[in-house]
Amino acid sequence: MTALLLLALLVGESDAAAPSPSHVSHPNIVVFLVDDLGAVDLGCSGSSYHRTPHIDRLAAQGVRFTQAYAAASVCSPTRAALLTGQHPVRVNITDWIPGMNPSRRADAKFALVEDRDDLALEAVTLAELLEQAGYARWFLGKWHLGEEGHWPTEQGFEVNIGGNHRGSPPGGYYAPWKNPTLKAKADGEYLTERLTDEAIALMQDHAADGERPFLLYLSYYNVHAPITPYRKRIDEFEPLEGPTPTRREHTAATRLRQDNPAYASMVAAVDDSVGRIDAALERLGLQDDTLVVFTSDNGGLSTLAKPGPTSNAPLRAGKGWLYEGGIRVPLIVRAPGRIEGAAVSEQTAWSCDLAPTLLDLAGLPPWPGLHLDGMSLVPAASGEPPQPRTLIWHYPHYHGSTWTPGAAIREGDWKLLEFYHDETVELYDLASDPGERHDLATERPDVRDRLLETLHTWQQEQEAAMPQPLAAKP
Repeated sequence: MTALLLLALLVGESDAAAPSPSHVSHPNIVVFLVDDLGAVDLGCSGSSYHRTPHIDRLAAQGVRFTQAYAAASVCSPTRAALLTGQHPVRVNITDWIPGMNPSRRADAKFALVEDRDDLALEAVTLAELLEQAGYARWFLGKWHLGEEGHWPTEQGFEVNIGGNHRGSPPGGYYAPWKNPTLKAKADGEYLTERLTDEAIALMQDHAADGERPFLLYLSYYNVHAPITPYRKRIDEFEPLEGPTPTRREHTAATRLRQDNPAYASMVAAVDDSVGRIDAALERLGLQDDTLVVFTSDNGGLSTLAKPGPTSNAPLRAGKGWLYEGGIRVPLIVRAPGRIEGAAVSEQTAWSCDLAPTLLDLAGLPPWPGLHLDGMSLVPAASGEPPQPRTLIWHYPHYHGSTWTPGAAIREGDWKLLEFYHDETVELYDLASDPGERHDLATERPDVRDRLLETLHTWQQEQEAAMPQPLAAKP
């Protein structure tokens, strides 16, 4: 069965047929997906400790979405949503793969919620859609969507450099590493630099003898643990005076200040590589014909039994949590000729929007039957007023950050969280309280009950897997 026929069967009548690659010219696409980068880890989003001049320049040339979210507070579900335009519940990947067994928590109340350990081969990815438009398709970096047989080359990419089943860099950031799809060239080689070298080589070869547009999906392992100093930049960052401030978060602790030199150097390594890719695009004469997206898979790691390596303040908590710090992420889109530079949008956006937005910007037909949970951000990026929408996060798992099973919903400026383990509900007005410090669940029972009903109705309609109580011990 051809890929185009499979698409037709999956979506029924599409708004438009896939274009013939021999008759249509489309822009190149570069996607930067950074692992665990927080919403305020960049200079352009408020960091005064981290140094990100190249990413800041990218933001100045495009539009920065200040209300952007990951589809989940952990990596694998978000990565699936970015590629498919569908909610993690629809693709049945609701936790990082393979997830945490509740037996690791002495106080666990719920059994393991089963979900997929890979992205189904039947899922239609952005790469497979771009294949129909004649794109070359290259994946580099972290995949974390299944064992071999479910790697990028089985999901529409022609090239896979560094992508496998692992969530953290196999063998670490410095060679000799143990990555089965990226062999080191020399001891001491730095993973992020190597991925960037490979990406630039692909672009150079393509510019020399290729006429097809390309998708470069550059998924850095930075800044995921193990937090490892980037040797070329670590000396630039000094610890700040005084002890690092922290705050209790349920049974965990949250870092409230960005002051970690090792983490800052890892952010700098990403920024250096973004600058190198951008310089290569300019040198090759491709910058004006290339769309660029920069984002992250979840919030920064700030909240653990002991404080994490970064701070998402003033946002609350971090990776693994459905408070803002765990799901708010950077999102920058640069589209020369389509989007004016130095723009800022308050449109609520999330991972599921990537595929429909890129198709729109590339002049390709939409696939609403596929991208059920995403929308094109082009109108908002072009200056139109934000469209109201409702976003729902379903995370019925225990997580190493000490998160316990729960869910969240945002509708307008209202945000509600339901904690199954504690049997509590919290309500916040993000317009006046972006840090989620003032729980209004008791003061506004009307809003609380309405959002709870919307959340529960959606979970029932989607047949979302709910946590079940542990069997009573004899």
